[in-house]
Amino acid sequence: MATRRILFISYDFSGASLALRLREEGHDVRAVVLDPVYGRALDGAVPKVASAEEGLAWVGRDGLVVFDNCGLGKLQDQLRSEGYTVVGGSAGGDRLETDREHAQRVFQRHGLTPTPTFTFQSVHEAIHFLMTRQGRWVVKRNGNSAHTACYVGQLDDARDTIDFLRHVSRNDHAHGTRYVLQQRIDGIEIGVARYFNGTDWVGPVELNVEHKDLFAGDMGPKTAEMGTLLWYTDENTRLFREMLAPLKPHLQAIGFRGDIDINCMVNEDGAWPLEVTPRFGYPALQAQMALHQTPWGEFLGAVGRGKSIDLEWHSGYALAVLIAVPPFPFCHHACDLLHSPDGLAIHFRAQPSAEDRLNIHLEGTAVAREEGGQTIRLTDHTGYALHVTGHGQTVHDARRAAYYRADNVVIPRMYYRKDIGESFINGGHARLIRWGWL
Repeated sequence: MATRRILFISYDFSGASLALRLREEGHDVRAVVLDPVYGRALDGAVPKVASAEEGLAWVGRDGLVVFDNCGLGKLQDQLRSEGYTVVGGSAGGDRLETDREHAQRVFQRHGLTPTPTFTFQSVHEAIHFLMTRQGRWVVKRNGNSAHTACYVGQLDDARDTIDFLRHVSRNDHAHGTRYVLQQRIDGIEIGVARYFNGTDWVGPVELNVEHKDLFAGDMGPKTAEMGTLLWYTDENTRLFREMLAPLKPHLQAIGFRGDIDINCMVNEDGAWPLEVTPRFGYPALQAQMALHQTPWGEFLGAVGRGKSIDLEWHSGYALAVLIAVPPFPFCHHACDLLHSPDGLAIHFRAQPSAEDRLNIHLEGTAVAREEGGQTIRLTDHTGYALHVTGHGQTVHDARRAAYYRADNVVIPRMYYRKDIGESFINGGHARLIRWGWL
């Protein structure tokens, strides 16, 4: 495989572990990180450039430009029009994530059953809606931030949801973000995803089960995500045919090139699309890295150029687990120096093997040469440290491999969920089969 120049353009360097993997494949990788909070991520491992302009002059039109998160879709479209090879998403893809009502309208136009979704300019408008409509509703924000501002209503008269909104309204003036209410639907939450190259699908169909709650047993505040169970299947799977395949004309129209996921709620009566992730997912990407055999530089280059590629991957399941430290998941709140995790070292009980290292995905960390050798340290205040992954022919095998690696990590005050994949084993898989989704 030819070595190529690859530039990451990112707000927060969400794709740090992918950048490391591409360097391990022998590519010349550089990054521009626009948010200074995350500017030291992967220092000592991936060279940085000062600006997107400097990076683009370096990578050139023969290289590959990777956008690892939402929000820069217009720049992606512009660079493609100028002849750059770009992978990540598009402006139209961004809108699917940042405007939930728009996404539901797109679903309806393409034959999907939309999930009742309403957007409000203020918390007070949302409260008035609940007082007149009641029922169980899910509180969300547009975009992929402020996960801790989400809440899944439990009571039929909505008094718990109203109380939650009144509580968060104290700081509503500081956020200036619209609130979204989505009708709660009971069932099993499952995602369906696939890469798209601007004109057609690329690679296998992905199914995934996310674990967004902080504590085991799906308790506590919502997070970006604590772990994911993921596996590949073919395009005959019902969830792909009914929920994702119908969006092909829309993805063509918006020039989308990247990974797109629809998170759904399914039961015996049908499936409802909840939200779109029109970008790399985290830690879905890390789980994909545990399955892919085709080099990532080759695969992403094909997606960016609008080409097809026969992706080779391991059969079975992949499991990804987030290891975090406080103040995660309240990453956007001020953290004083005493409690900031910035500078904490990552230790290992035993030296990781070569295979283990491929399944340890560093996030907000830097690599420094210190007395006694190389040290990996956290580089920001968020507490979002690393993911570990495991692969196996069964979910049990994937869990065993992932948690063996998690148990080998030592960071002061670290924590992680021990039950990723258990709900799938303990009834979820059987119900999905009984309902005809698997």
